[in-house]
Amino acid sequence: MADPAGAPENGAEGGHHAPRDKFLALALGSVGVVFGDIGTSPLYAMREALHHSHSGDPELAVLGVVSLITWALILIVTIKYVVFLMRADNKGEGGTLALMALAQRLLPRRSGMVFVLGMVGAALFYGDGIITPAVSVLSAVEGLKDAPGVGGRLDTYMVPISAGILIALFLVQSRGTASVARFFGPITAAWFLVIAGLGLFHITDDLSIFRALSPHWGVLFLLDNGFIGFVILGSVFLAVTGAEALYADMGHFGKKPIRAAWLLFVLPALLLNYLGQGALVLSDPSAAGNPFFRMIPEAVYWPVLLLATIAAVIASQAVITGAFSMTQQAVSLGLLPRIDIRRTSETQAGQIYVPQVNTILLIGVLVLLVMFKTSSNLAAAYGIAVTGAMFIDTLLFYFIVRYMWKRPAWQAFAAAGVFGVLDVVFISSNLLKIPQGAWLPLVLGAALVLIMWTWTRGAQILSEKTRRDSVSLVELAEILRARSPHRAPGTAIFLTSDPETAPVALMHNLKHNKVLHEKNIVLTLETAETPRVRDENRIRIAPLNDDFKRVTIVYGFMETPNVPKALGLCRKQGLKFDIMATSFFLGRRSVVPSAQSGMPLWQDKLFIFLMRNAANPTDFYKIPPGRVVELGTQVTV
Repeated sequence: MADPAGAPENGAEGGHHAPRDKFLALALGSVGVVFGDIGTSPLYAMREALHHSHSGDPELAVLGVVSLITWALILIVTIKYVVFLMRADNKGEGGTLALMALAQRLLPRRSGMVFVLGMVGAALFYGDGIITPAVSVLSAVEGLKDAPGVGGRLDTYMVPISAGILIALFLVQSRGTASVARFFGPITAAWFLVIAGLGLFHITDDLSIFRALSPHWGVLFLLDNGFIGFVILGSVFLAVTGAEALYADMGHFGKKPIRAAWLLFVLPALLLNYLGQGALVLSDPSAAGNPFFRMIPEAVYWPVLLLATIAAVIASQAVITGAFSMTQQAVSLGLLPRIDIRRTSETQAGQIYVPQVNTILLIGVLVLLVMFKTSSNLAAAYGIAVTGAMFIDTLLFYFIVRYMWKRPAWQAFAAAGVFGVLDVVFISSNLLKIPQGAWLPLVLGAALVLIMWTWTRGAQILSEKTRRDSVSLVELAEILRARSPHRAPGTAIFLTSDPETAPVALMHNLKHNKVLHEKNIVLTLETAETPRVRDENRIRIAPLNDDFKRVTIVYGFMETPNVPKALGLCRKQGLKFDIMATSFFLGRRSVVPSAQSGMPLWQDKLFIFLMRNAANPTDFYKIPPGRVVELGTQVTV
């Protein structure tokens, strides 16, 4: 995820070595970013689980739901993510794509299955990114229904109010969140203190609620409900949505601050609140319709409602910036075409803005609000994307145990299998909600997987065809040495994805302009399977002869390419040139579909559409526009 809280980029190290005040700052920052989503779950999780209960014993229903929520928080969030998965980091970074890149680096050879798993996990994350803002904000705004002095007069305005808040949130993304992000941690911390206080206030309504801490009540409740109990698990899972954020944001805050914030602050606050909601419903069964807002005393109702809305907006902000960060990683790893990615802060690396993703998310969120209208309906669509993404993490975890921790295959299978069983149970229960709306994130995820697969397959076919039709750079260098063309002063830099073959722009320059520059650099950009690359490892220079040098610039998948800045590092390795006397040659390919390409014709057309809408490489690589020469060619795929 991106870093809306403005935490330092090296937070993973800071958690281990920083003094106490910095450690506390990182822990507080993580509260605002990492736990915003899971922190707003009490608004609706208990309500939805009780709503689906068909138990004839109201007491068993309450104790069972609270027990299931408690142990879901312990087993999935605490044990799976905090204890185990946070140990599987890629140079301090977490998240599905970071895990995929780590697994690929550890395996003896690249695995197509691991690549597909990463692709599916990323697609499901976007599904979560659209639903989370809608359900979080709408569930908070629906608190107006029980607000004193309103009396149901605003019930018809819930969707417009929520839409207005979300539109405003998406519109301010282009300005960056650095100026307000420092308040996210304290505000969300205040929210957790409030929900913990509400829980403590109501636990005394029926102290027998502490029986729910025993897992056997959850088992009895599921057995009592039969098949319906399986459906209820899908609602119980709402309490742990956002758990994957612990892992995804690890690089920004560090393991220790996140673990400390969860174990010492967030988890106790959540448990107290759910216990308080349970005690309230035990003492007053009519509160089951909306237990969270029934907890709030009338004297402080409006301040708590306002705080709930702000907390929901902060949770939405974390998911939105997470989608931006995921997009940056997907582009770097070749899963998506180049997309316009803008920095909104000169000092904070995590502050980025992706206009196309922002627009798509906004449209998706508004469509959800219009389609589903209530948070209860939205809750039916929620969960399947998150459970799917968690299951992908579990499958990738097998490769970590097997190849990173070097355990026998049976141990790796057993470790992943335990969590896999939990994931499959929750996935199955959420699949039962497909008719009620769970189909939506699945359709969206499938569409994104199709786009990613089309882009990666099309790029592979295009690369293979270009290589077949090209001449080796070594051969070309020998030909030019024997029969040298007219020389132009200065340096020419030819960007190419394949440093072994002569770039298309170079061949066209020789063919049509019949000229070769005094110095020629064949430049390739690579993405490492690590989040970041040190400057001393960024540049590789391989002289071919007096006329040509191969230069490779390496970026981590969390970094934004800046070619001129990287080329400045060449001086340290003895390659000097004047950037103002340098021309950048780019080959622009005009692609036409072909029935014999290896993809269906419709997929060829989709690939061509993606190519035409990709960001201009000049802008994407931060190359000075006045120094760029583009030479085109037509290629069939």
